[in-house]
Amino acid sequence: MLARIHRYLGAKLFISYLVIILVCVLVLATSAEFAIPTAYEHHMTNMMGNNSMMGMMGDMDTDLYTRFNDAVNEALTRAALAASIAAVVVSIFISRQVVAPVREMMTASRHIAEGQYDQRVQIAGDPTDGDELAQLAISFNQMAEKLSQTEDLRRQLIGDVSHELRTPLTAIKGSMEGLLDGVLPPTPETFQTIHREADRLQRLVDDLQELSRVEVGAVPLNLEPQNIAPTIESVVQRLRPQFQEKGISLDLDILPSLPIVLFDGDRLSQVLINLLGNALQHTAAGGKVSVHCSVVRGKTHQQSTTDQCILITVKDSGTGISAEHLPHLFTRFYRVDKSRSRAVGGSGIGLTIAKHLVEAQGGHIWAESEGIGKGSTFMFTLPVIT
Repeated sequence: MLARIHRYLGAKLFISYLVIILVCVLVLATSAEFAIPTAYEHHMTNMMGNNSMMGMMGDMDTDLYTRFNDAVNEALTRAALAASIAAVVVSIFISRQVVAPVREMMTASRHIAEGQYDQRVQIAGDPTDGDELAQLAISFNQMAEKLSQTEDLRRQLIGDVSHELRTPLTAIKGSMEGLLDGVLPPTPETFQTIHREADRLQRLVDDLQELSRVEVGAVPLNLEPQNIAPTIESVVQRLRPQFQEKGISLDLDILPSLPIVLFDGDRLSQVLINLLGNALQHTAAGGKVSVHCSVVRGKTHQQSTTDQCILITVKDSGTGISAEHLPHLFTRFYRVDKSRSRAVGGSGIGLTIAKHLVEAQGGHIWAESEGIGKGSTFMFTLPVIT
């Protein structure tokens, strides 16, 4: 394959150079045919000085002209031959210079197709100077890096899912084996334990299905221009009894006369329920959680902007988050406290789903915390309709 490319490219370069040489020779020969007689006659006139002497040397003049013309044609022929040889050498050299990076990319792509995603190619030349091969090499390496990251995420996902499914399945299997062996009594408490683990397994499967849908953008969004305040108030009122039961105060502060936002009410409720559920889970009795809504000039998922955005903030006085964990909070299955079980810590997918839902509506979500024991703040923005 590469040999054919090399021969094909070399032949094209050689033909292109040869055509240029032939055109130049043809133009030069044509010009010489018109210019030589005049130049020769002018030269001989200057040498002989008068027409009578030129007449006496007519035969000699004709012979000299013929020799002069032959010498010019011979010079043109030798020049054309030398130029053709140079064209062959240059075309071979340039074709090799072009084919070498292509050969390296083909070899690397073959390795990538076989699963070796660490393959990269050398960048020859300066891409800033318009070197297309260097730009192609950079694009190839970027593609290989993306494929490597995707493969790492796939492996991590398989491992995480296997681990998450193993825990409830092990509990269910252990309980059933205990019932079969007569070790566990067939009491309502035993069956309740099995049902609780099966319910955890069902929730995990549902979360995974939801995550797969939001990651590929398959979640339908019913975007409508509306006031965001009623949706936030509805979610807070729905969850307030759970906060009261745990002894946590839940405050709501919404700026009056908010501008209209284009969003999906159900999906926004899902995001708020997730954030408030996390705040409830990580805040001890006697703590405080506040929801604040205001207008800022902020950031959307697409880019930083000076346009107006609605900023929704969920702040708690709970356990807090150390700085090294903040960039990973929205990664699926990520847990700040590795010792927490999923029964206590959730599936680890909720924040990932919230992130995709916010970004699907044109917003941006992030988290801040001053450290362990100092609470945490989750914020997201949605662009205002202008």
